[in-house]
Amino acid sequence: MTGAVLLTLDLGSSATKAIVWSDAGAVAMGRAEVSTLHPQPGWAEQDPEDWWTSVVAACAHARDADPTRWAAVSAVGFSAARETFVPVDANLHALGRGILWSDRRAGDEAIALAEQAGDVETLRRQTGVVVDAGCTAAKALWLAAHEPSRLRRARWVLAPRDLVAARMTGEIATDVTLASRTGFYSLDGEIVKETAAAVEHLLPPVRDPTAIAGGLRGEAADQLALPSGTPVVLGAGDRACEVLGTGASAAVPMVSWGTTTNVSVPVDTVPVPPPASISISRGALGGHLLEAGLSASGAAIGWLCNVTGRDLHGLTDAAAASPPGARGVVALPWLHGARAPWWRPGARAAFLGLTGAHGPGDLARAFYEAVAFDVARSLERLSADTAGFVALAAAGGGVASHLWIDLLAAVSGLPVVLRRSGEAGSAGAALVAAAATGPPLELERVNPTLVKRYRELRPLSDRAATGVLDLGLDEWSDEWR
Repeated sequence: MTGAVLLTLDLGSSATKAIVWSDAGAVAMGRAEVSTLHPQPGWAEQDPEDWWTSVVAACAHARDADPTRWAAVSAVGFSAARETFVPVDANLHALGRGILWSDRRAGDEAIALAEQAGDVETLRRQTGVVVDAGCTAAKALWLAAHEPSRLRRARWVLAPRDLVAARMTGEIATDVTLASRTGFYSLDGEIVKETAAAVEHLLPPVRDPTAIAGGLRGEAADQLALPSGTPVVLGAGDRACEVLGTGASAAVPMVSWGTTTNVSVPVDTVPVPPPASISISRGALGGHLLEAGLSASGAAIGWLCNVTGRDLHGLTDAAAASPPGARGVVALPWLHGARAPWWRPGARAAFLGLTGAHGPGDLARAFYEAVAFDVARSLERLSADTAGFVALAAAGGGVASHLWIDLLAAVSGLPVVLRRSGEAGSAGAALVAAAATGPPLELERVNPTLVKRYRELRPLSDRAATGVLDLGLDEWSDEWR
């Protein structure tokens, strides 16, 4: 990477991060928050203008951190949250708020899509997506039924990354990794007319992640203080980038803790039949990902911070001080329904075994353990023989927590691989941008392995495992479904 300096923009659900990469790795970073609105229970929306203003603010912070390297930026790349979208007109003006991936308003529409196809499994094998109330295709149907004027006035339906890249370059496009998570496309990339009927005419062209969307244009270049014409590479979805940025493989699954937790296994070809309850998406540089997207992790801890009045660091420290098993407290972390590996939308969060002697640290530890056990369940689904996995590659904000890393090792019985930069998504975006503009990057140079951690804690955690890992959801009553 000698002489090359790349800027990556990580468009997350709660924040945008701008990171400058050189041959020394990550050399400057800026961050800007993005607010989420919840106008009704189960709804999650954002102001699309915040997507752009957060990019400008994050870039300003990164530029201030290292003006010299900022002036040397030769290309821009993206890592982006998937399944969030907004209708826009021909001038790229948003028609209302963006609907987030976590929005759960489209339960009836998801049922209708599944019934039309025969069942949820048929659609999963066709599209790779487990169609539920949060599925993009279901929410597009909801818009067509409840707010049809937004679609009538629209020229495009765009993800945040698509809209930001269009504002930078004037070119409209999405990439195969984002497209593969919408439910609008089959596993081989063809439009599924039954699921895309409401918006097929509004879908952007689908290109490879290494495609150069165009050069940075005048006003955007001025706002970002970058040269006009700087190549803008489309990049890929967050999970596909994290897989690259952690060096994950078929033997080393990626486990990412963020707003939610995801387990992804990159494969060259999709197994037939695919593992039960597992989603399938496209990889950033080829192949596919087998994915288990959990219900909540960072969002659950954030909620607990709010209700206890503790800050994140204080609550995490208190969780680490609670012993394995959280002194008998078992948590179900499903604030918005249970996703992988359960897929029970009617399930809700709960604490079991509470007494007056328990405190916020016990509750937080129980949440951490519950998420870790759902990861273990997902690993079992992803591989009938878990001996095929030799390690786990950790990503996301959770890598800063020794408790989370120890729990991953404990419940899986596998070493957990960490890297120097915890920003795996941005590192992956840098790899994609370099593949597009040259010369290619080597992961061990830009984000080298830091350490492998493994602590034998699982025997001490069996009390909680009995309550969560061995929970028989088949015995739940219909009201939970």
